[in-house]
Amino acid sequence: MRLKVLICGFLLHIMLPSASYAVSQPTATSNSLSAAAPSFDYDQALATSQAALGTQVGDYRFNDTDGEVLTLGQLRGKPLVLSMVYTSCYQICPMTTRHLSKIVQKARAALGDDNFAVAVVGFDTAVDTPDAMRFFGAKQGISDQGWKLLSSDPQTIKALSQDLGFLYYPSSNGFDHLIQATVIDAEGRVYRQVYGQVFDTPLLVDPLIELVIGRKAAEQPLLANLVSKIKLFCTTYDPVRDGYYFDYSLFLGMLIGATIILFAGTVVVRGWPRN
Repeated sequence: MRLKVLICGFLLHIMLPSASYAVSQPTATSNSLSAAAPSFDYDQALATSQAALGTQVGDYRFNDTDGEVLTLGQLRGKPLVLSMVYTSCYQICPMTTRHLSKIVQKARAALGDDNFAVAVVGFDTAVDTPDAMRFFGAKQGISDQGWKLLSSDPQTIKALSQDLGFLYYPSSNGFDHLIQATVIDAEGRVYRQVYGQVFDTPLLVDPLIELVIGRKAAEQPLLANLVSKIKLFCTTYDPVRDGYYFDYSLFLGMLIGATIILFAGTVVVRGWPRN
């Protein structure tokens, strides 16, 4: 009996080290993957994203969910909110897109439906086909919201990612990337980056308001354009109900101030000595 115990102990002593080594070592495939792709670094990704502010985004070509060609140039003339996702993501990208949808609805309530555009681009070019983007949009409830769901070739996605400062790396779970929505101005320049799966409403809506107020007047009557600008200028965020409303007190303050200035100017002109 003692001899059997000694033999078993000897065999375990030989086998255990080799078993631990086999589990701890990566396979040839994962080893080559890690050598080919750098690991994700949050600080580097954030710095790259911020460095893209002011960058002119190229006029790249994409396919929409109908297979039609769409260029970013066709979306210019008004601000654009652009989010990059990969459709095989089962948690983060869907959650981010659904939250973005809620904020976009609040922005449209404050700015109007046609004052800015929204686009979602699939960056996993091997998977994110027009059909995959259509399915993703339907699953996240954004198919009927006027969003552009776009896909393209690897070269285009790489160039767009560089313009946006968007870094992503393959990982065992799919891709590691910074969660960001990019606000692009009417001329196609990166204006603001918004980060996180869930973010505060003003982080996205306020820069859109700034861009819409500062945008060149469209082909509409001067009075209508002036009223629209005043309305946006007096639009205020209410954190209690997490929404925007027209603040009449600001409008009245502006009206009273203008009246005082006009009255003072009239008095000065009338009292000015005449030759």
